[in-house]
Amino acid sequence: MKITAIKAYGVELPVREGRYAWSNDNSVSVFDSTVIEVETDAGITGYGECCPLGSAYLPAYAHGVRAGLREIGDKLIGLDPRRLSLLDRKLDAALRGHAYVKAPIDIACWDVLGKAAGLPAHLLLGGGETEPIDLYRAISQDAPEAMAKRVSGYRAEGYTKFQLKVGGDPDVDIERIEACRAVLKRGEILIADANTGWTMHEAARVVNAVRDLDVYIEQPCRGYEECLAVRRRTNLPFVLDETIAGIEMLLRALRDGAMDAINLKISKVGGLTRARLIRDLCLASGIAMTIEDSWGGDITTATIAHLAGSTPREFLLSATDFNSYVSRQVAEGAPRRSQGRMTPSDRPGLGVEPIINVLGKPLVEIGSSKAGRPAAVPPSKKKASRRL
Repeated sequence: MKITAIKAYGVELPVREGRYAWSNDNSVSVFDSTVIEVETDAGITGYGECCPLGSAYLPAYAHGVRAGLREIGDKLIGLDPRRLSLLDRKLDAALRGHAYVKAPIDIACWDVLGKAAGLPAHLLLGGGETEPIDLYRAISQDAPEAMAKRVSGYRAEGYTKFQLKVGGDPDVDIERIEACRAVLKRGEILIADANTGWTMHEAARVVNAVRDLDVYIEQPCRGYEECLAVRRRTNLPFVLDETIAGIEMLLRALRDGAMDAINLKISKVGGLTRARLIRDLCLASGIAMTIEDSWGGDITTATIAHLAGSTPREFLLSATDFNSYVSRQVAEGAPRRSQGRMTPSDRPGLGVEPIINVLGKPLVEIGSSKAGRPAAVPPSKKKASRRL
């Protein structure tokens, strides 16, 4: 089997609540997502998705995905998409760094592999757990009482795990944490995610003020050493996210005892091949994980579900269903949340098929397209499914 063509589509994903805000006054109302299509000479087509959280969060941006594909796409034509380790090396040889560019290609090739094998991706990634996956709900940064109200609302929908977007004024952040913890019951999880927004002295004030609350502290400062200093002055459970960008940083953090859990963002590390390796290192080291991504729609949610669905539940802190945060459906077959949980598809590959009229015309086309695209979703079904 060989790759014959690669295409990229741009899709706008409006935020269902109107606006998503986090640290450093960052906010987004409409996300720009890229869907990748990998065609093969066997008539099997795979799909992947990459959606950076704007351009001021991680070193990634939407147009960069497409520009990167133009740079490396022709070097992938003729490769066997099922040979994922070789593909991973070829991607690195073609483009140094820029893991987020490579991620949707790698994901699409996992989709091809699953379809060729007739197996869902979660079985290929290490075997499937039988229980549904617990999801967390991110609470966009707002006034303390507004955030607490959102926590109560999502708690009524079945969520038991919540990630507060803090990283602003430390006095207000302390109020945010206190207000939201007050509406939760014992055993329900609250994570205060600063998204690198505090300086060390601000982080020190916050962890000291909330030291008697049941709350996790996530990525308080921008740099690894700063986060490590905060980690060493608090007994609260500690999560690292933005600083864990690959294997080298994970190994360093494991040596330093820098965290109790990590947020594993699939596109940040380069796709499912790299994410599986990081997942397995965490399992061997006793580190729990939230499995997620920067942002995305149905294809990203399906990808998360498969990796999370192959991860032992005692090490899975939570996962994310991004397709419930946006008001546009881009594919059929993606998991849908129910009572704060989701289950990966048992269909081959990722188990999703894009909705053709949502994708529109490709923004990037590389190679010779012979495989053809899947049939469009019937109009009546499209009309019913465009909104969540």
